[in-house]
Amino acid sequence: MEKFSYQIGPGEEERLDKSLCGAVPDLSRSYIQKCIREGQVLVNGKTCKPNYRLRVDDEVAFQIPAAVEPAIEAEDIPLSILYEDGDVLVVDKPKGMVVHPAPGHYSGTLVNAVLYHCKGQLSGINGVLRPGIVHRIDRDTTGSLIICKNDLSHQAVASQLKEHSLNRSYRAVVHGVIEEDEGTVDAPIGRDERDRKRMAVNEKNGKEAVTHYRVLKRFREYTYIECRLETGRTHQIRVHMTSIGYPLLGDEVYGPRKNAFHLEGQTLHAYVLGFVHPTTQKYMEVTAPLPAYFTHLLEVL
Repeated sequence: MEKFSYQIGPGEEERLDKSLCGAVPDLSRSYIQKCIREGQVLVNGKTCKPNYRLRVDDEVAFQIPAAVEPAIEAEDIPLSILYEDGDVLVVDKPKGMVVHPAPGHYSGTLVNAVLYHCKGQLSGINGVLRPGIVHRIDRDTTGSLIICKNDLSHQAVASQLKEHSLNRSYRAVVHGVIEEDEGTVDAPIGRDERDRKRMAVNEKNGKEAVTHYRVLKRFREYTYIECRLETGRTHQIRVHMTSIGYPLLGDEVYGPRKNAFHLEGQTLHAYVLGFVHPTTQKYMEVTAPLPAYFTHLLEVL
């Protein structure tokens, strides 16, 4: 079992179940409520109901049950396939889709869809919850994601990920007008020490993180940019751009909670994925076209 704890700070007073949803985004709210009722969540050392209103300085401790690896069902969910052969599959992940199952959320994920499409022919290195999954992107981030169909391909792509040789280029729209044409954010990322539900630039306990950005177009109040990752930390682009004063449009976690465009989550798209093919050993790139909401936003801007 994994123990997770954090302290409530000013401005974070909300329902216990809602707070935990933000702290552990991979778990569904119904599953978190079940854990609270079963006494696996303590506030200041005591059990509470899911609707308990947290107060400043409350200490929340969540004993997350060990993941039970159930038989994940293959589901006939349409996939937008960008490239496929006997070793790898590159898909264009839509907004709102979770990459892999998690406790309390075992259906409707990309893994469920890939299991159906590949008929079980996937790498088993990451177990039944994450078959074929080498890397992931956030639920509300769209774009290219590579799936490995066998263990040799998985090891080859994972090695490129570890060595930072995968070419991962993103498109994003940020608040504010960036003056310089390009730049680099080289700042370690770890848990936000003031709010354990978020990631942040953390010089003391963070891990190396490097993001290169380039301006594609400037608008009156926003900037359309390209970001290229050297590393792949959780929420890296979102945290890095916020740290230099340009949070992503639509990002309610790291930027303004409201926006004039009624967006559902951050405006971030995994545009290009480049890698050395595990069998041919030739470099190849796959491009995921901008989703409709993104192109419409650019037209409006």
